[in-house]
Amino acid sequence: MSAKFGPAGNSESFAKMKYKSSLDVPEYIEKMGLDAYEYQCGRGVNINDEKAILLGKLAAEKGVALSIHAPYYISLAAAEQPKLDNSINYILKSARAADKMGATRVILHPGSKGKFDRHDAVNLALDTFKKAIVALDDEGLGHITLCPETMGKINQLGDLDEIMEFCKIDERVIPCIDFGHLNSRTHGGLKTKDDFGKVLDTIEKTIGNERMKKFHAHFSKIEWSEGGEVKHLTFEDTVFGPDFRFLAEIIAERKCSPTIICESAGTQAEDALTMKKMYLSAVEGCAK
Repeated sequence: MSAKFGPAGNSESFAKMKYKSSLDVPEYIEKMGLDAYEYQCGRGVNINDEKAILLGKLAAEKGVALSIHAPYYISLAAAEQPKLDNSINYILKSARAADKMGATRVILHPGSKGKFDRHDAVNLALDTFKKAIVALDDEGLGHITLCPETMGKINQLGDLDEIMEFCKIDERVIPCIDFGHLNSRTHGGLKTKDDFGKVLDTIEKTIGNERMKKFHAHFSKIEWSEGGEVKHLTFEDTVFGPDFRFLAEIIAERKCSPTIICESAGTQAEDALTMKKMYLSAVEGCAK
């Protein structure tokens, strides 16, 4: 298996190419030379069953691997029980939609630490996450892979070690490593190939080689400040990074097959194609 590449949502070029509906996405992705797509439910899971099933059918015909980004307002460490219950329901709704469209992965943000100190917030978030897994199993959705995401702001839960704690809960959980987020919360800490290698080393050491090889990823260049992430940029940026070529070399050398989703600001499909070309070049280099 090889890595798959695609955008989070639609680039500006989607409308410029006269596409309008989410049902046009598979054709667009194929035309762009890509093979993955992350359906955005950040502001709520609003796709109906009929449309989800049809999207899944069209994506399968074009060889496009689908994933879903769950609502942004999930808060696994909320102080109020209703917010915790709602967070589990948001994950459930996302998994139901994923199941209808044949998507295999649901990506989710853990949320902020809120009123708690970090240790207590992490423990509460882990407990809520366990309950979400039970809820999925109870509904026959245990085949949907949950992918907790590394986050870009320092006051948010989701540094690399914290995400690894989520992944240790159940062998079905796979991390979503957002390299732009990691770079932001470490104030530009992903500078070298070795820096990227250490991230994969941590994953492998914590949850094993098999899950490390098929990790989920978000990648974009992100402006950061003292508090971490400020805003997403495009690959035209030459200031903030990180640089994908290092990750391309590592996943080629280690024969990893991640799904890498680009979250650039408006050029996510185009920048995803740039990453795919870098990766294929790295694979070719390893074969020589």
